[in-house]
Amino acid sequence: METGSGQDTEVTGGEPVWIGLPPGLLRMRRMLLVVWLGLLAVGLGLLLGLLCGPFWAAFALLPLALAGWGWVVLGRNWRSWRYAERADDLLISRGVLWREETVVPYGRMQLVEVTSGPVERHFGLASVQLHTAAAATDATIPGLDPAEAERLRDRLTELGEARSAGL
Repeated sequence: METGSGQDTEVTGGEPVWIGLPPGLLRMRRMLLVVWLGLLAVGLGLLLGLLCGPFWAAFALLPLALAGWGWVVLGRNWRSWRYAERADDLLISRGVLWREETVVPYGRMQLVEVTSGPVERHFGLASVQLHTAAAATDATIPGLDPAEAERLRDRLTELGEARSAGL
């Protein structure tokens, strides 16, 4: 997997240059996992300890075990996300067990927007959302650096306008 600005869209063999997601997205998702399941474990432990006794409070370890499993799953999921800009379309690939690859033709794009919620902004991340004429090809690239998200939005908008001029 290659990271970079995505300016060179294909190598000599015709294979697209895949760009992975930045590690900030993984840090954000893992932090949310630990915070929510940690709070659940503490709350469950206190509730069960007060209402049912200390033996039952041990069931509060279940959310912590789930957090350990989720830590690994989030890492695998993050590594599976990538995108590539080609001459006529954008490829987005994701998924660990069920691989999904979305091809978004530039000429079919109707709207490209950059979004960033409060947690994403705290971690310096933004998402690019692509809307097309067919809802089945709508796509999102999460967790990008805001400068890369804006560059990608501008490039996709420019390519979309150029490709749709003949329609």
